[in-house]
Amino acid sequence: MSAALEKFCGSVFWNASYLTRPDADLPECFQKTVLVWIPLGFLWVFTPWQLLPMCRSKEKKSSLTKLYIFKQVLCVLLVLTAVAELALAFLEDTGQDSPPAVQYTNPSLYMVTWFLVLLIHDTRRFCLRRDSGILFFFWILSLLCGILPFQSLVRRALQVGFGRKLGASQQSGSNPEVTASFLSSITFEWYSRMVYKGYRKPLEIEDVWDLKDKDKIQVIYGTFEKNMKTAVRKAQEELEKRKRKKRQREGDPDHGNSMSKAQSQDILVMPKKKKKGAKGPRKDYPRGWLMKTLCKTFWQNLLLSVAFKLVHDGLVFVSPQLLKLLIAFVSDEEAFAWQGYLYSILLFLTALIQSLCLQQYFNLCFHLGTNVRASLIAAIYKKALTMSSATRKESTVGETVNLMSADAQRFMDMANFVHQLWSSPLQIILSIVFLWGELGPSVLAGIAVMVLLVPINGFLVAKAKTIQVRNMKNKDERMKIMTEVLNGIKILKLFAWEPSFEKRINEIRARELKDLLNFTYLQSISIFVFTCAPFLVSLASFAVYVLVDENNVLDAQKAFTAISLFNVLRFPMAMLPLVLSSLVQTNVSTERLERYLGGEELDTSAIRHDPISGSAVRFSDATFSWEQDGNAAIRDVTLDIAPGSLVAVVGAVGSGKSSLVSAMLGEMENIKGHINIQGSLAYVPQQAWIQNATLKDNILFGSELDEERYQQVIKACALLPDLELLPAGDQTEIGEKGINLSGGQKQRVSLARAVYSNADIYVLDDPLSAVDAHVGKYLFEHVLGPKGLLQKKTRILVTHGISFLPQVDNIVVLVAGAVSEHGSYSTLLANRGAFAQFLNSYGNQEEEAAEKNTTAVALGEVEEQSDETLEPCVEEGPDDVVSATLKREASIHRREFIRRWGLSQSPQLSPLAPALLFRRPGGLGVKFSMYLRYLRAVGLGYSFWVAMGYVGQYVAYVGTNLWLSAWTDDAERYQNQTYPVQQRDLRIGVFGALGVSQAIFLLFATILCAHGAVQASRIMHQRLLSNILRVPMSFFDTTPTGRIVNRFAKDIFTVDETIPMSFRSWLSCFMAIISTLLMISLATPFFTIIVIPLGIFYYFVLRFYISTSRQLRRLDSVTRSPIYSHFGETVSGLSVIRAYGHQQRFLKQNESTMDINQKSVYSWIVSNRWLAIRLEFVGSLVVFFSALLAVISKGTLDGGIVGLSISSALNVTQTLNWLVRMSSELETNIVAVERVHEYTKVKTEAAWVTEKRPPHGWPSKGEIQFIDYEVRYRPELELVLQGITCNIESTEKVGVVGRTGAGKSSLTNCLFRVLEAAGGKIIIDGVDIATIGLHDLRQNLTVIPQDPVLFTGTLRMNLDPFDQYTDEEVWKALELAHLKAYVQDLPERLQHVVSEGGENLSVGQRQLVCLARALLRKAKILILDEATAAVDLETDHLIQTTIRSAFADCTVLTIAHRLHTIMDSNRVMVMQAGRIVEYDSPEELLQKQGIFSAMAKDAGITNTETTTL
Repeated sequence: MSAALEKFCGSVFWNASYLTRPDADLPECFQKTVLVWIPLGFLWVFTPWQLLPMCRSKEKKSSLTKLYIFKQVLCVLLVLTAVAELALAFLEDTGQDSPPAVQYTNPSLYMVTWFLVLLIHDTRRFCLRRDSGILFFFWILSLLCGILPFQSLVRRALQVGFGRKLGASQQSGSNPEVTASFLSSITFEWYSRMVYKGYRKPLEIEDVWDLKDKDKIQVIYGTFEKNMKTAVRKAQEELEKRKRKKRQREGDPDHGNSMSKAQSQDILVMPKKKKKGAKGPRKDYPRGWLMKTLCKTFWQNLLLSVAFKLVHDGLVFVSPQLLKLLIAFVSDEEAFAWQGYLYSILLFLTALIQSLCLQQYFNLCFHLGTNVRASLIAAIYKKALTMSSATRKESTVGETVNLMSADAQRFMDMANFVHQLWSSPLQIILSIVFLWGELGPSVLAGIAVMVLLVPINGFLVAKAKTIQVRNMKNKDERMKIMTEVLNGIKILKLFAWEPSFEKRINEIRARELKDLLNFTYLQSISIFVFTCAPFLVSLASFAVYVLVDENNVLDAQKAFTAISLFNVLRFPMAMLPLVLSSLVQTNVSTERLERYLGGEELDTSAIRHDPISGSAVRFSDATFSWEQDGNAAIRDVTLDIAPGSLVAVVGAVGSGKSSLVSAMLGEMENIKGHINIQGSLAYVPQQAWIQNATLKDNILFGSELDEERYQQVIKACALLPDLELLPAGDQTEIGEKGINLSGGQKQRVSLARAVYSNADIYVLDDPLSAVDAHVGKYLFEHVLGPKGLLQKKTRILVTHGISFLPQVDNIVVLVAGAVSEHGSYSTLLANRGAFAQFLNSYGNQEEEAAEKNTTAVALGEVEEQSDETLEPCVEEGPDDVVSATLKREASIHRREFIRRWGLSQSPQLSPLAPALLFRRPGGLGVKFSMYLRYLRAVGLGYSFWVAMGYVGQYVAYVGTNLWLSAWTDDAERYQNQTYPVQQRDLRIGVFGALGVSQAIFLLFATILCAHGAVQASRIMHQRLLSNILRVPMSFFDTTPTGRIVNRFAKDIFTVDETIPMSFRSWLSCFMAIISTLLMISLATPFFTIIVIPLGIFYYFVLRFYISTSRQLRRLDSVTRSPIYSHFGETVSGLSVIRAYGHQQRFLKQNESTMDINQKSVYSWIVSNRWLAIRLEFVGSLVVFFSALLAVISKGTLDGGIVGLSISSALNVTQTLNWLVRMSSELETNIVAVERVHEYTKVKTEAAWVTEKRPPHGWPSKGEIQFIDYEVRYRPELELVLQGITCNIESTEKVGVVGRTGAGKSSLTNCLFRVLEAAGGKIIIDGVDIATIGLHDLRQNLTVIPQDPVLFTGTLRMNLDPFDQYTDEEVWKALELAHLKAYVQDLPERLQHVVSEGGENLSVGQRQLVCLARALLRKAKILILDEATAAVDLETDHLIQTTIRSAFADCTVLTIAHRLHTIMDSNRVMVMQAGRIVEYDSPEELLQKQGIFSAMAKDAGITNTETTTL
């Protein structure tokens, strides 16, 4: 072969002696053949792929750019040089001896090649990314091959500038990655603009580049769904097989399966309806399809990352071998200098390529993670829209959101490390192989130590996990109580119960901190083990190696190569158990997701749409239940509803009215019969569902805007007065769950949405219950009634209001889920059936019924926080009364809302977004003060000793390494003599001692750190809690509860667990880097000069990155919550969305919400890669210079110190990376300290107990005097009570009335000093209440509040949290409150556990529990803030009678919203605009034609007798 080549080029092809001289070179023939053909061959092999777009592209080429023309001109020039070269060869040929063949072939090859390059450039114009990776590699290869024959081939080197082609200019928004050049892609250079932008100004979501098309949810989820469907189908077939086998195994199909034969046949027939029947502990579900689907969807990504990982893993083992060669080179006097330089360059290149591959691999993995998470969330969302109510019952909204956040996140984390499953074992095997080559069998000692450490670590992890689980329970319990305390804070204040709850929370917190301390101890031990590991491993291996055989001498090559191999081995050994445990967790998540996504879909087959003339809705023998095998909620309903009729559905509570509606909407399980519906549906639910969007969007609900109809609808639904009051009219943004609308407004918006949708059939589930009586009348007349907007439509109205029944076409009476009778009003009255009884039980008079209907004042209505005069409009026509009422209600709600959230009246509700997310702590000053504040909480002594411990550890670490380097130099010293035994033992002994001391210092530091951190946590939580319980009510009104809860949850968690970890890691990294640089500088002092520019570069990259990264993290959390809140919103409004058939629109909205989040996550991932590439470049330079300097100062150095310096350098790259991560994390987390601190500084209310105590048994008489009393909500607002003066005698019963906003409820707040006086005073039994402590005052008054608030805990705790009363007294109170019978029937009786918010009691029972509280306390003064919620009339009656009898000898103040409850008071106080306008007995006031008599007339009360219940 070489002979032929020599003939071909006319000179020697290869001679090794060329390399064994100081000015080494390669033979000319080798240069002209091999070095020329490698790049050309590479290009020729890959050209066909590059030319493909030209053949198949139908697209038009992109325009010519200057760059393109320049490149083509260059190519033409290159072709010309090749032609010139060929011409030269021919010219030379005319001379004497003919030149060798190579002179002709090379130029010809080049001509063809340059022509191909021309073509490739042209073809790339069909592509979005202009440059070509193949060309890039071709240029790099040409360059590398051209460097060696550089002196003769200067011409070819001019192509360098040519390899770097920059993408076309992009406008912001479009993703520059799409057009980025190859070089820019592998170094992430295209991202630098974003990092710079983030450094200059806070990033907004608009600044983040859009996703590439292939990364958009629609595309990803499209593929995923397609694969999912086939996989689920297969899994379902498997499931059927399993069930069949199970039945065969049990022999008898009925046996053990609790289903009839017919049903089990069903299972075989209907694979769609899986999960039928099988009542096991948990139902079976289709299994094992999720992983397959994911692999099938993302296989390209997986394969590509495998390729990168393989290259990286291979190169990891090249560095130790190069290190070995370098040490050999330094120890060998004869070696040529060029070898050293070559090794240095190779070390640098290896490190560089390794880092490029690793970053590409990570980029792919994280990309995979986000895409997997996105497709899972999209799948869960889609499933939620179609799942059946039975499946929906299995998982609450919270659990489903958990699937989205926690489980999808687990998959994301798993995807990031999934390749470690094969890569870790591979790296471990390779390391062992190479180590065996170095140290022989003694490696096994080291590996044995490693393997031993695995179970120890496993044990520690398992222990830690049980503690964590226990602690999560404590945390949940603490948060649950905390949330309740914040939600019921007003009750706590009114009853002076704060100490009891503070004690409860502190007990839980103490348990939590005890567990936390144990957890941190375990952590310290595992860190200790982890630090000991590398050193123990090397100690074991080296000791065994030296002790086994006298001839084994530890030299530098062996020791440092082994150490760097052990370092390689550490990572996979640590990762493997983590990945495996993550795999186990992912398995749990897989099961949950498969169960959910494979769950049953809604079966609407019982709802038909056949055209039947003369019938809009027809129920044919319809029987429906809520669960598949549950009891029927609706039985044998056969009904025909004519088109265009108005049908009312009435019945007692629980008779199945709402179930009838749900059955029509297809939300229930069909047992038999069917329902036929002709035309489109619109649905108004009982509890209005409002989206977080503008008011207009809520009404349009995705329909086109028809301005005329829109105005008509708004007028009919009485929304015009509201629009005038809302800050931005119909463009007002409505908060989550309609937070800035009152109950009545929500209901009217919900109604307007239905009316606007212009459907054929209207299903209205009691829409009038939440509005005032006269508003209800107005809505009935203008919308629902015979003359309303919907008069031509079919309307099905579920109602409790009796007043409208005479005007409807047909009444359906339900009793226990069956239709007991139906017909017109007069027919049913004549029948004397259930309907007549229903009417009689609620009074005979129409007016009274209307008056009673006022009990249904808006559920969410907030009373009375008016700050300005509101004139009652009594004398005008009915329409004006309505609009006045509405305006009043709206303006009050708005004021209340503004007061609540402390908003300026701006059109957008943006301040709802937690302000602190957007507040960037200014400058370093604040930062530093926060670090100091935390360290002070830890204790400055603790902090100092922790730092000292770390310094000690790293001093010992440097000592260990220097000792090792001296040990290895013994090999040189005792080269040809036996190694003295005592010297050997000394070396091993000191090496061991230094290593152990290193670990002991660390253990000392971490244990101190644990104590300090727990102390800091205790102090911070204690301060936060005690302050929050002492702040005035106004703080809770202006701060969203969520924000306060967040302080107790997220921020305290950060202080507890995240900050101590970050601090420790940061210290550790910082010390490691310092010690490494120190060791390199010891070896080669010149290195210090290079450290400075590297340090400056590092610092700048760090500053740039940290600010951008922090903002991207912020954008991620800001854009992530809309995904969950939109999901929560969707689930709660599911029946509405389905009824209107808007599933597609919501899916689209979910996709766009997720894309916005994806782009910020993706941007954050890339920013990490951008940083890592740059830092690893710094690391590679450190390696390069430490090697280069070692080569330069070759004569003066020992092998040992060189090995030490370079092996440390090889290790520094990761540490540099970590330091930045830790600094960034610490900066992000330390904000929690600031946020907690902020709430410990809020101004508190007056002291709970003061020096002046009221006399014992005060108040004994119960006389109350107001003397010129004034009050305002906040200093900057108007007065709410304007100089009130009145006396209330002992045992007098006084009713307080007034229109909404007159200041009635403010009276309660003043008596309890929830609001402090702005002037004047209140005197109770001769004591000025402003002079005594708040608790002394509040414990001696009793209140029955508007809304019954109960807390989680036993029933007894809810009545008597301080255990002041005996059981007899408690039972007595329950008896008086008519609850004794109910409680006696409960299995636990007084210990009955009340669930969150009292969910497991009815509203009526909750109200009675509040009454029992008051009865138990039995103070001399009772304030009764009447319940506005629609408590049923019976409960109301019970409460009134009890109060009359039990509190006969007390002073009772009743704040009334319905006049008939106070007509038997001794006196009535009529308030208006914060003043008392009338104050006398009801009889007197009725005769005096004043405000009271006008109100009474409105309510249909003419004299005091008509009000008996």
